[in-house]
Amino acid sequence: MSGVCQDNVDFTNTPPYNRWMRRADRLFKIVNFIKSRRRAVTAQRIANEFEICERTVYRDIRDLMDSGVPIYGEAGVGYIMDHSYNLPALNFDIEEIEALVLGLSMVQSWTDNDFSKSARRAMEKIKIALPPSLKDSLEETALLSPPSHVREPITVNFSDIRRCIRRRQKITFMYADEQQRQTQRTVRPLGLAFFGPTWLLISWCELRKDFRNFRLDRMIECQAADIAFDDEAGKTLDDYLKTMACTK
Repeated sequence: MSGVCQDNVDFTNTPPYNRWMRRADRLFKIVNFIKSRRRAVTAQRIANEFEICERTVYRDIRDLMDSGVPIYGEAGVGYIMDHSYNLPALNFDIEEIEALVLGLSMVQSWTDNDFSKSARRAMEKIKIALPPSLKDSLEETALLSPPSHVREPITVNFSDIRRCIRRRQKITFMYADEQQRQTQRTVRPLGLAFFGPTWLLISWCELRKDFRNFRLDRMIECQAADIAFDDEAGKTLDDYLKTMACTK
């Protein structure tokens, strides 16, 4: 497999926070989904509900069991859980609160209006969940990420790309390189990475038959293609990260 090109950007040392948050949210929803059923729920039913593959379900269930969630059952039979079980309430220390405030502030300053609104809603939910003793700490946090005039203009719809990544839906667009030469691309969108002040789309490019990174400020006429894709060996975000680790 050839090396990853496009500005020689290395994501190896960048923690995949967005990916982790998506999985944490899914695990929470899977617990509630199983708990709300009176009968055993098959892995296929869970996979259909959350639009993931059965292998991912088995991994998620195993991790939940290992963390102490009382889920009972096995592959091929189905899963059920103790209805008296409740997920623990949110409990943050001051360091974690500051990290959340800074992260949400960066989302509001460096993404689009849709995602910025989501960040504000998340902040309001956190405020409600915190005990009174920590709400003052939240208000007094002095870590900020104000908007910057050096921000590269995003020429495509940031949130549309996020949704295509989540839905595993291919996208098409025109891309201009440093010499302003344009090519038509169809890609599997795998992730978004921020290297201030530039956002990059991590993808598997159908034209190049390899991983490629595309600057959002150089993408033109981006549209969701009516083509869904499944995880395929050698073409996933994990494969990309492994490839980057091997090229160091």
